[in-house]
Amino acid sequence: MSFNKIILVGNLGKDPELRYTPQGKAVCSFSMATNEKRRDKAGELQDVTTWFKVTLWGNQAENASKYLSKGRPVYIEGRLRIDEWTDRDNNNRYTLDVQATDMQFISAGRDDAGNYASPDHDDEPTYSGGPSPSSSSAGASSSGGGSSAPSPISQPAGSDDDIPF
Repeated sequence: MSFNKIILVGNLGKDPELRYTPQGKAVCSFSMATNEKRRDKAGELQDVTTWFKVTLWGNQAENASKYLSKGRPVYIEGRLRIDEWTDRDNNNRYTLDVQATDMQFISAGRDDAGNYASPDHDDEPTYSGGPSPSSSSAGASSSGGGSSAPSPISQPAGSDDDIPF
């Protein structure tokens, strides 16, 4: 058994090119870059960019052509193939070709910290995992005993019923 799957998160290097097969099926191609930082032999950080040629088919091809443009971030899943070819100077060259099976737009709905913002969760209370120091000390002084300490912890637990873990 063998398995060929690649997951990429990167930016488009050029606008998508949409075309159609003679049978009318949509095909979209674009270049995509991923970036990482590596230390060179001198120990300094260097930016390393890897380029991929991505091909999408069908509805995903049409959506990519409609909504993506140069520089936009995108998530791609697919199969990796390495194409070998010879350039004009007779040098062997390689192209990383991805036949995409899934695409997700990732730029919309994220804040500056990279977290997803979900509009249907705006009305939910936020819980930091424990009572704030001011609320627990206020609760302890008003009851006058040590038995009030569990009360702030048990109160948020009732609101955690909808958490799936």
